[in-house]
Amino acid sequence: MIWEDLDKKLIHLQAEAGHANDIFDQLGTCFINEGYSRSDYVEALKQREAQFPTGLDINGFGVAIPHTDAGYVLHETEGIMTLKHPVTFIQMGSDDTQVEVKVVFMLAIEDPKNHIKKLQQILRIIQDNAVLEKIYQASSADEVIDIVKQKEIEIGGENL
Repeated sequence: MIWEDLDKKLIHLQAEAGHANDIFDQLGTCFINEGYSRSDYVEALKQREAQFPTGLDINGFGVAIPHTDAGYVLHETEGIMTLKHPVTFIQMGSDDTQVEVKVVFMLAIEDPKNHIKKLQQILRIIQDNAVLEKIYQASSADEVIDIVKQKEIEIGGENL
């Protein structure tokens, strides 16, 4: 389950960022510093985002799920960043549709076979606007983890 993988050091609340690259620099560098990703992880995030955008409009709530290929990952994990001010991402599957993102779920996926499964797990959690709003309003990493845990229990996350 997602909540079990969450590291409090990778949960940043009400962060300041003016561009997607600022998010990659800030949170991606934490992935590197905490030993989850290789030193070239941030650059790989930027390159992949340019080719395969990760913005999603979930019923009017902007979310992004940036990630890289498994070769940049040392240990699988997820990180979450809420943004003080929305940051523009390009919508997944689009070349130019903009999404104003308020919550970022950054992934480090170790096994390429788990890529789709991990994305599906995240999508099941974030399809609930109330959950997104709770995460966005959270005041601590523990609170974010509890919100994700409660949602996963509600949707039967242990069967994912």
